[in-house]
Amino acid sequence: MNLMDRINNDLKESMKSQDKFRLSVIRMLKSALQLEKIALKKELEENEIITVIKRNVKQRKDSIEEYKKYNKMEEVQSMEKEIDILKSYLPQELSEEEIEQEIDKALEELKPESIKEMGKVMKYLTEKIGTVADMSIVSKKVKEKLN
Repeated sequence: MNLMDRINNDLKESMKSQDKFRLSVIRMLKSALQLEKIALKKELEENEIITVIKRNVKQRKDSIEEYKKYNKMEEVQSMEKEIDILKSYLPQELSEEEIEQEIDKALEELKPESIKEMGKVMKYLTEKIGTVADMSIVSKKVKEKLN
């Protein structure tokens, strides 16, 4: 079963079980996917769906930081639940060790001269592991290794 079918099935299940919170999160996700489909003017592939889900997770993480600043803990909990639901559609992420190995392979292959070539390394890594790794962690580690 592909990812879009799984999202559609979960939407139906949430309707049947009357899980309003989960239903609203899945509807929001479907809406974001529809907008992406319109923007790209084509059906979405698995990796594009994953990119949209990751973007939504990142937006919620940013929101959590803002809510914490203003001590709105109820909203923080709500956002964390939304993140959990969204993450259920993402593939298992690489461990930090696996990320390190991929970075080492990329540095060995590309042989960057300085931090100025970080963009080239990040582009390479995004294509290779972008769907299964937290790219903010990858970015930090690449920066550390290039300095």
